[in-house]
Amino acid sequence: MHNVALVVYPQFQSLSLSVGSVLTCANLMQGEAAYSFHLVSESGGAVMSSEGFSVHTTPLQPEGYDTIIVSGYMDLQLPTPSLLEFVRTASAQSRRVASLCTGGFVLAEAGLLDGKRATMHWIHAPEFRKRYPNVRVEDDKLFTVDGQIWTGAGMSAGLDLALAMVENDLGADIARQVARKLVIYQRRGSEHSQLSTLLELDPKSDRVQLALAYARENLKGDLSIDALAAIARLSPRQFSRVFREETGQTPAKAIECLRVEVARAMMETSRHPIEVVARETGFGDRERMRQAFLRNFGEPPQAMQRAFTATDIAS
Repeated sequence: MHNVALVVYPQFQSLSLSVGSVLTCANLMQGEAAYSFHLVSESGGAVMSSEGFSVHTTPLQPEGYDTIIVSGYMDLQLPTPSLLEFVRTASAQSRRVASLCTGGFVLAEAGLLDGKRATMHWIHAPEFRKRYPNVRVEDDKLFTVDGQIWTGAGMSAGLDLALAMVENDLGADIARQVARKLVIYQRRGSEHSQLSTLLELDPKSDRVQLALAYARENLKGDLSIDALAAIARLSPRQFSRVFREETGQTPAKAIECLRVEVARAMMETSRHPIEVVARETGFGDRERMRQAFLRNFGEPPQAMQRAFTATDIAS
């Protein structure tokens, strides 16, 4: 059994608790207790979250945990010396040590991230770089894995990190079952950007939102101006004007961004040939997808796919 400890402290962000739901669901899908989940703190007892409710915890133990996950907090604060000492000691006894969002400051302050790759929420990344110049920060990734150290970018990315742990421990099939059980819209891999295309476009009107949602669900279909305008119940000319006013992009550019985002995720989480990925994401052929990748990422999909494969082998 994998004993997993989530370390919390006063004013921790309650979304950190979602990793426990992933592990509990994994037990259900596995049909046996693969994980034992523990909430721990420095002295045990009740610990208040930033949302104003408290959770019951047990005192930290220096050993006995397969995985230690350090939660994040809303306001940046340095950890106590005793917490740092625990993290250093426990990391030597544990197979895996992880952080969620600003919990990465705890691992860095303990010296566990020196010379390693790590991610951090994009808001805190500049401060993190300034404080810890020896850490190789990859602030556009949802999570990173470097040896025994796992770091997550933000609170919701904790779900993605926990699912990746389940896949690592129990296999991809169980991880997919857990994602479906938790009604997770899309399993996101480590290479997935912290900010999605739909979030970046941020349309204001319901009509443009409806058209983009339709496009995201029908990448293989007809996503011409006429087709999207019909979904939005606007004339093609009106739709093009309103779309650009609200998003700052043309519909064609936005659709390309959606397609490369999904194609990149497919390449990371599957072993489909480039031709299949191009077809499933609406590019039609590999050359059109290659040109789109060069425009958006500066490298062709083949290079990115090789990097994903190398990461899997290393893991």
